[in-house]
Amino acid sequence: MKTKSMEHPGISDVRGRVSDREWERRVELAGLFRLAAHYGWSELVFTHISARVPGTEDHFLLNPFGFMFDEITASSLVKIDLDGNIVDETPFDFHPAGFVIHGAVHAGRPDVGCVIHNHTRAGMAISMLECGLLPLSQHAQIFYEKIGYHDYEGLALDTDECQRLRADLGDNVVMILRNHGVLVAGETVQKAFSMMFHLEKACQAQLDAMRTGADLVMPPPEVCRKTSEMALAADSLIGHTEWPALMRMLDRLDPSFRN
Repeated sequence: MKTKSMEHPGISDVRGRVSDREWERRVELAGLFRLAAHYGWSELVFTHISARVPGTEDHFLLNPFGFMFDEITASSLVKIDLDGNIVDETPFDFHPAGFVIHGAVHAGRPDVGCVIHNHTRAGMAISMLECGLLPLSQHAQIFYEKIGYHDYEGLALDTDECQRLRADLGDNVVMILRNHGVLVAGETVQKAFSMMFHLEKACQAQLDAMRTGADLVMPPPEVCRKTSEMALAADSLIGHTEWPALMRMLDRLDPSFRN
């Protein structure tokens, strides 16, 4: 079902005042929001996805607060800096927790182009388990030895938490926020989506297996490590091959994300 595109006079001229590279990133990110809604990763108007503005080190795009993921368009994204200032004309604001969590990652990891944070049921359940995510499935092995853990500190509204978030993520591509949810840090929008897709499947599969009460089969560390290295290699198909097909699906469902 198509959704009504966001319409506001303050966003009608965004395309004309940003670079071609930024506009392309905006379209990719808006598409990612629609995909997140499609796959059930949204939580009303809460949780966030961000992407670094191409050609900059200190600007990133974040969803406007108060809108569902399936409403978001390329023009409605809010551009902010690493100090939490809005740096482009917009009628919208952003949620402070989005800045604390995403700003922390973008400030500390210049290699990260896109950050996805969500509170899916499976991700929250894994965050509550002392064992965290186990390399039981092929999906989970993608992230073997690439997962950081951050202890819960309450609602992420205190900028003092940024430093601890950065430290706990380290050089990893995934962070499990204890008693909270999960986070993926990808080089590109496309790769971040694919990693979150596989992470969500891994969380679901682990919970399903544990629910049976049967003994679990743990693959050898060397096999897990090999799987991760192959899956996250620079020439890996993850994040490249599937993206055009996903965009074709979105265009069939509702192409207004491109506005």
